[in-house]
Amino acid sequence: MRFQLLDIVPYVENPITGRLVSPAERLDQTVELARRAERLGFDAFSVGERHAGHFLSSSPSVLLGAIAAATSTIRLQTGVTVLSVLDPVRVAEDYATIDQLSRGRLELTIGKGNEAAQFPLFGLEIDDQWELLADKYALLRRLWRQTDVDWDATPYTRAQRATTTLPRPYAGAPRVWHGSATTLASAALAARWGDPLFSANAIQPLRNYAVLVDHYRDEFARHGHDLRSAYVGAGSGALFLADTTQQARELYGPVYEALVAATNVPGNNTPFRDIDHAIADGPALVGSPQQVVDKIGRFHEAFGHDLQSVSLPSTLPIEQQHDLLERLATEVVPVLRRELPTTLWGSGDPYATRPSSAGGRADAAAPIAAGGEGGRPAAAPPAPTPAVARRIDPLAVASR
Repeated sequence: MRFQLLDIVPYVENPITGRLVSPAERLDQTVELARRAERLGFDAFSVGERHAGHFLSSSPSVLLGAIAAATSTIRLQTGVTVLSVLDPVRVAEDYATIDQLSRGRLELTIGKGNEAAQFPLFGLEIDDQWELLADKYALLRRLWRQTDVDWDATPYTRAQRATTTLPRPYAGAPRVWHGSATTLASAALAARWGDPLFSANAIQPLRNYAVLVDHYRDEFARHGHDLRSAYVGAGSGALFLADTTQQARELYGPVYEALVAATNVPGNNTPFRDIDHAIADGPALVGSPQQVVDKIGRFHEAFGHDLQSVSLPSTLPIEQQHDLLERLATEVVPVLRRELPTTLWGSGDPYATRPSSAGGRADAAAPIAAGGEGGRPAAAPPAPTPAVARRIDPLAVASR
């Protein structure tokens, strides 16, 4: 298993102490967490993107540029790039710049985002979110793989004539993951193109996300892609480690429950309202190191995932977050890497050598061809199955 540290840069005060750092300090903390994650041997560091609510991640490309300059080996990811509301030309330019600055360490994760309030900010209709995502991604792929791109206008993208975005990516098009949280649409889009999937695994029961992953693999095979490259990532709730589960519950429980009680975002509220429920059935990684190992093991039983994403409780003092990160790296990560091996960024993964400085091995796979991933041509895949954007029905899931 591989490990990613994700920061969506929430900007809220500690509900117990009222402590809130300045925006400049909070952004500095994110850069420092990336440095520490690299020193501790994490595989990737991811920055989220939010355009509504109490977050400082509205410009992840700028923040990732700072992280690229402050690190040298860790892979840089997004979680997620809200492509539905963005200009694909701008995305191609911004992230290719980061790819160049980091010498090929970039991997993008795209999605439509889970903040309904962001669409009016960009003059867009939320009812168009899936069509916007699919069209813009198709254009982004061409911009990163071809020069002098001609693209006919659609209701969701403007026409391009002989367009070549600069800079070009560092070593062929970066890998793109697809974030999937509540519907089958993103899972189907990832499968259509033969891309990896990232399950949010954040605010629904585990079985609901397992349905998304199962659908992804079914569609991946239906489109004729090799299932050996159907990589899956999984998110989690906040991490809090202590010597015992009871100690973790007592120390972090009041903070967790106060944050949950203060959150009222339609469609984005966790059903796990108290710490005991979150530990027993939710995605929170709260407990002893062994309990966290066991819980990620249960995630793996449901998803068979290759990449585990972890987030720190950002309202806690940064020194405490650093301690949690180090404990995760020394007491949890080695066990799961040993027990749950993966070919992601290793032998058999076409992206393993992009770049060699980030842990890729020269004998892992052939370098990525300029025209597509792993030497595959960048041809359009078959059309997706209809009505993939339907929301998962928990009752239907429970009856599977």
